Amino acid sequence: MDPESEGPQILKVTPVQQMFASCTGAILTSLMVTPLDVVKIRLQAQNNPFSKGKCFVYSNGLMDHLCVCEEEGNKAWYKKPGRFQGTLDAFLKIIRNEGIKSLWSGLPPTLVMAVPATVIYFTCYDQLSALLRSKLGENESRVPIIAGIVARFGAVTVISPLELIRTKMQSKKFSYKELHRFVSKTVSEDGWISLWRGWAPTILRDVPFSAMYWYNYEVLKKWLCAKSGLYEPTFMINFTSGALSGSFAAVATLPFDVVKTQKQTQLWIYESHKISMPLPMSTWTIMKSIVAKNGFAGLFTGLIPRLIKIAPACAIMISTYEFGKAFFQKQNARRQQY
Repeated sequence: MDPESEGPQILKVTPVQQMFASCTGAILTSLMVTPLDVVKIRLQAQNNPFSKGKCFVYSNGLMDHLCVCEEEGNKAWYKKPGRFQGTLDAFLKIIRNEGIKSLWSGLPPTLVMAVPATVIYFTCYDQLSALLRSKLGENESRVPIIAGIVARFGAVTVISPLELIRTKMQSKKFSYKELHRFVSKTVSEDGWISLWRGWAPTILRDVPFSAMYWYNYEVLKKWLCAKSGLYEPTFMINFTSGALSGSFAAVATLPFDVVKTQKQTQLWIYESHKISMPLPMSTWTIMKSIVAKNGFAGLFTGLIPRLIKIAPACAIMISTYEFGKAFFQKQNARRQQY
């Protein structure tokens, strides 16, 4: 794919083909990076100044979700393994106390969420990029920023209600009848808007990440092609550009990632303990509490596992997606010849 003519080439791949191309990356990423994100979110959740140690949050590399330890009689559904002292310590304690399978906890429902979220995100980005390039020009630097922001905003908004339902399913063993009753009760008491609970902190983290990621990815891809004297980016150029741009965006947006984790934790505390007055939930309040308790470094809790996770996750996602699009482009070209 020629970096200078990416817009027209994207149009040669249909939206349905773009959806199929993005599915493979979502599945591979979920399988490979889930353990790293489990560790990252556990490290962040234990520093929650509002938490009473009764819940934890983890994710699949594409989205975070909440899991809760509830008491059923005298038997705890989840046993807290003690305070983690770092990334390696967290890995060892989770495996020792819960078994190695726990590093992939919640993978099936996570995949159900990851695939549609990724399909919406990547397909919208490519379609918007093609449209904007046709209007603003092929070399307009604002295109990846605008397309990345709009695509992520849309994907988060569409998936948010399903995220809330999955969170509830993770909290305890629910039958589908009980789940339907919960959703109906929530909507009747708080309105449809309640299904988008937790949307704001997700937007604060994911939209800036998306803008920085796509801008740097497009710049790095063109630069590496120019340095290598190539007309089209190779698999390794896409892989390297995705890893580097994802790492930069991950570091810049980590404070919002920490806040999102702790906001999710607070939401569960407020709901499960039936507190009459809401806990302080603003982003600024949580940031001040984190800094007061753990210093400025507390805003970057989980940096190492996040970086180790983001680099391969972004690299795998974008390179497999570009490879899939190239495959469909060749198939479409062959059909046109006949």
